[in-house]
Amino acid sequence: MQLDYNTVLVTGAAGFIGFHLSRRLLAEGRTVIGLDNLNDYYDVQLKHTRLKQLVAHPNFSSHTIDLADLDKMNHLFQNEPIDVVVNLAAQAGVRYSLQNPHAYVNSNLVGFVNILECCRHHGVKHLVFASSSSVYGANTKMPFSVHHNVDHPVSLYAATKKANELMAHTYSHLYDLPCTGLRFFTVYGPWGRPDMALFLFTKAILADEPIDVFNHGKMQRDFTYIDDIVEGVVRVMAKSPDPDPRWCGDTPDPGASYKQYKIYNIGNNNPVQLSDFIEAVEKALGKTARKNYMDIQPGDVPATYADVDDLMRDVGFKPATPLAKGIANFVAWYREYYQC
Repeated sequence: MQLDYNTVLVTGAAGFIGFHLSRRLLAEGRTVIGLDNLNDYYDVQLKHTRLKQLVAHPNFSSHTIDLADLDKMNHLFQNEPIDVVVNLAAQAGVRYSLQNPHAYVNSNLVGFVNILECCRHHGVKHLVFASSSSVYGANTKMPFSVHHNVDHPVSLYAATKKANELMAHTYSHLYDLPCTGLRFFTVYGPWGRPDMALFLFTKAILADEPIDVFNHGKMQRDFTYIDDIVEGVVRVMAKSPDPDPRWCGDTPDPGASYKQYKIYNIGNNNPVQLSDFIEAVEKALGKTARKNYMDIQPGDVPATYADVDDLMRDVGFKPATPLAKGIANFVAWYREYYQC
């Protein structure tokens, strides 16, 4: 069902995807309420710089709130006429979840149930939330499909994202809350996260420092450019999920439901080997990397590859930005932002 909406709450608005999505929605004339706790998981100054661009727009308001603070969350929803919520706020990072598991419980579980409760009690028309390709865990059948079982996560981060999907379905079942989950595949581009490979590689290569190449360069990732991610999110936001009349409890389809609930992959549908990705970064920088080859790390999956057939069928979109173009855009931004 197509939605008529104006006011959007974007959680994680100072984050990578949240910043780009907020800019897009503001450009379309929407009113955007931005929420972020501005935690120090990575460079807070980068978050502030993103946020500074958004608050300059008259249709943007900023709120520094932690999702786990239910009182402040309720107050926000009581005082703002929110049509659609896009929940992008989360404790990110697969490897960090091995070091600080409680951060993932507070943000990704406690925080997410607070989002669900607020949406339920305040008449939100559609909750769109970020899941992750990491939920595919130990799966090896490629490409990864939303119709595959994903009961074998290999990191706590992945487990919390799978839990979000289950929690959202429960609220759709109990309270008729329309929910759509989006499994993002290795997002990259300008204003990207400093803990992600492209940022780490670019910074190290320019500084003539070695880069860590996990799984000896044999990892495969479905690198997806930020503009493609945002386009997919915007299209999904406008389409409240319909119940699937074909869904059957005898053979339950994980990617659909008898209620207003749906899961989509948003990925480039074109896995790239890490060694090839590094070559593309080297070409864009005009410098060769010094490589420190390492074994695969705990919590990592060796390959990701998105089946986006459902996304194409339902909203008519498939990510298609070439890797070389996306990396060149990131490098141009990085050089300008850091003056190097």
